Amino acid sequence: MKNKVARFGKFLSGMVMPNIGAFITWGFLAALFIDTGWLPNEQLNSIVTPMLTYLLPILIASQGGKMVGGERGRVIAAIAVMGCICGSEYTMLMGAMLMGPIAGWVIKKFDQFAEGRIPAGFEMLVNNFSVGLLGLALAIIGYYLIGPLMSTILAILTVGVNFLVEHSLLPLVSIFIEPAKVLFLNNALNHGIFSPIGASQAEAAGRSIMFMLESNPGPGLGVLLAYWVFSKDQTTRQSAPGAVIIHFFGGIHEIYFPYVLMNPVVIIGPIVGNFCAILFYSITGAGLSGTASPGSIIAFMAMTPRDSMLISLAGVAIAAAVSFVISSIFVRMSAGKSLEQAEQEMREMKASTTGAQPAQSAVGDVSGVKKVVFSCDAGMGSSAMGATKFRNRIHAVRPDLTVTNSSVDTIPADADIVVCQRVLADRARKGAPQAQLVEIDNFLADPALDRLYEALSAQTAMEPAVPASAPVTVPAPQAEEGHAMNGVITRAGIRTGLPSVSKEEAIRAAGELLAELGYVDETYADAMLERERLTTTYMGMGVAIPHGTSQKKETVKKSGVVLLQYPDGVDFGSEKAYLVFGIAGVGNEHLELLGNVCAVLDDEEALERMKSTTDVNELLGMLQ
Repeated sequence: MKNKVARFGKFLSGMVMPNIGAFITWGFLAALFIDTGWLPNEQLNSIVTPMLTYLLPILIASQGGKMVGGERGRVIAAIAVMGCICGSEYTMLMGAMLMGPIAGWVIKKFDQFAEGRIPAGFEMLVNNFSVGLLGLALAIIGYYLIGPLMSTILAILTVGVNFLVEHSLLPLVSIFIEPAKVLFLNNALNHGIFSPIGASQAEAAGRSIMFMLESNPGPGLGVLLAYWVFSKDQTTRQSAPGAVIIHFFGGIHEIYFPYVLMNPVVIIGPIVGNFCAILFYSITGAGLSGTASPGSIIAFMAMTPRDSMLISLAGVAIAAAVSFVISSIFVRMSAGKSLEQAEQEMREMKASTTGAQPAQSAVGDVSGVKKVVFSCDAGMGSSAMGATKFRNRIHAVRPDLTVTNSSVDTIPADADIVVCQRVLADRARKGAPQAQLVEIDNFLADPALDRLYEALSAQTAMEPAVPASAPVTVPAPQAEEGHAMNGVITRAGIRTGLPSVSKEEAIRAAGELLAELGYVDETYADAMLERERLTTTYMGMGVAIPHGTSQKKETVKKSGVVLLQYPDGVDFGSEKAYLVFGIAGVGNEHLELLGNVCAVLDDEEALERMKSTTDVNELLGMLQ
């Protein structure tokens, strides 16, 4: 249950986090230019309300639609959420978090239904009209149903907040806020509930305490200071100072969650700390002009009206002090888990690696996983081989799984797990914030892949042994005289018995041979070397597959593969490549060949033969 709540929280966070910059812009506009701001300006103040009313909900909904339904999901979600916005008098941030994924799901299901049913030549017509008409229907539903529903919920919450304020009970919300943060529901609370209510209050009074409830960095600071001073584990004590800086000045509250998980009773510290701070702010009538996001002391103070700077700072200090004192008691009483164990538990709870946390290659919760995507820069080489090899390996125990590959910039929205090289991790997170990320060094043989295999194998298959969507295996085409794979590789594209050269020379030689055979233009070799500088194309087991970057696909004329054999090897860093496959891909014609290479890799005798034979016909036969 805890993991499911955490995954839900991370999904909501995935809609908000890419748009934090827009929240910062709105916050500064409010802090600076509203009537009670630092620099009141009637003209610039006119931007504040439209940005909150329209821009922020549309951005959130668009991101949610994209996470579920890709680019088409992004467009239909933006259309649909307009119905929610116009059908409610409240700011529809919460409505956007609901409507965005719904719209993405609707267009995704339509695309699945329409696949294979659209007459040739009508694709663009159907694609555009489906988004337009379904978006219209969802906008109407949003206007008459979801908008009013969210308005009712927010009205009830507003009444509840007013009741808590009038009866001096608002500090009790800290009992829910702090545990919710550890379950990654902080963005849903802050931007989905507190911000809309706070915006209404700030419009009337110029400030709102609602903006202070979740963003106060004091409670987390107290926890980290307690571990820094009193932890019995030397590693934990040494890590705490760095975490303090990241949390307090960077606003990344997630950094202190593992410290709470080490000893869950420590959560009492930030709960009581935030309780005291909210009570202090309630008594003094404090509030912020806009959302303090991310929740750093810098953002917190930047959103503070100029007449309340000392009050805001005092509330942070109170929260930190109280949290420190109480947390210290529990830190000294129990050794708890190690920081490493707590971080692992947090990764399992998150089920997707996003945000500012350090990259990890550990495998989290894999329950419910249906689609694994291997991603590389271009999506034509290393990821294709990695996906093929892993698919062949896992199919016997998990025939229900879909294992595919893509460019790191076009990861499918329904990916549950994304496997990529460490250097591409940041791009993968941006492209698939909803997915769990597994970082590797080698697509063919990596400990993280072994852990992923073990975790997925332990799960029970969730579909029939041969699902309806499973790819159909067709017989490989018979080789023509001197050709294999319908001309993707030819006799002229194979060189055997080459003397050892440098990695750069081998890659350039492959690029020049691809150009000589008409697959690419002369600049493609430079793109191959650029790709190698990004991250190695050495696959392991003596095989390298250099290819160009995704930005240079226009230099490819048609799909083709060349093979350069170096019996004494080419140094690709820590290991030598004996078989260098130069790849140029337009469509998917070359993927079958790479699949056959993977099959050869599983046959040690055949692989060794490929590394040494001078018989081109034998090599062509193996590649069939």
